[in-house]
Amino acid sequence: MLYVILGHDAPDSLARRLAARPRHLVRAQQLHDQGRLVLAGPFPAIDSPDPGPAGFTGSLIVAEFDSLADGEAWIAADPYVTDGVFARTEVRPFKQVFPQ
Repeated sequence: MLYVILGHDAPDSLARRLAARPRHLVRAQQLHDQGRLVLAGPFPAIDSPDPGPAGFTGSLIVAEFDSLADGEAWIAADPYVTDGVFARTEVRPFKQVFPQ
């Protein structure tokens, strides 16, 4: 089943995000290579694809996991969580309607 993972950035976490990003991307790439990643990306803090020092407010991942618990365990082990980029996360079941 698909799950939405929402990560909400901690205040002033841009430096931690940039430091953890390579390890975070390795994990996302693994989901992609397994055919489980639908989409992923950050939320810029301003209306710009490159927010510069304004940074980001969080991230979205839509991916396939065997269960809600598996999705929660996956994000709990992510560098954005372990390194304090995300202040909190949410994992929710998701039913994709479009595109089919």
